[in-house]
Amino acid sequence: MRKAAAAVIGFVLAMVLLTALLLFGFYLLVQAAVLGLSPWLGEAGAMALSGSVCILLLALVFYRLTRPVSASKPQKGSEAQSGSGIDAIRNLIKANPLEAALMAFAVGIAEQKDPRLKSLLMEGGMELMKRAESTDPDQSGPGEVPQQDDQTPSGPGTAR
Repeated sequence: MRKAAAAVIGFVLAMVLLTALLLFGFYLLVQAAVLGLSPWLGEAGAMALSGSVCILLLALVFYRLTRPVSASKPQKGSEAQSGSGIDAIRNLIKANPLEAALMAFAVGIAEQKDPRLKSLLMEGGMELMKRAESTDPDQSGPGEVPQQDDQTPSGPGTAR
């Protein structure tokens, strides 16, 4: 538990340091632009131009953050069917990186104590990623899983 706390504290401190360095670097860059443009535009004009450029860059960043995500290209049927189990897991991780990271974190903590909890988390996480991948928002409502065409029973003891 101490190692996990130390890792989290170290990560937070590193992020704070990097953010402070980034902000200070932007401050120095703006001051250099004002100083360099002052002979041609005057101090007020240089500050206005630097501020306008900063506002435009900030607007561009917020536009890129808020625009809708484009739909990813669907895989061809032959490529999706021919992959091995490892390829299927890789594709699930690529499609759901946040869920995969959270599942890996939970499994890492649970692995130290209880192997049954680890297997339960792995099964549940894989099922959630598969469900998120197979849900089509155009055909089903939120939270619904589309019906499968195969007639094989699916339970905890059956394998596909």
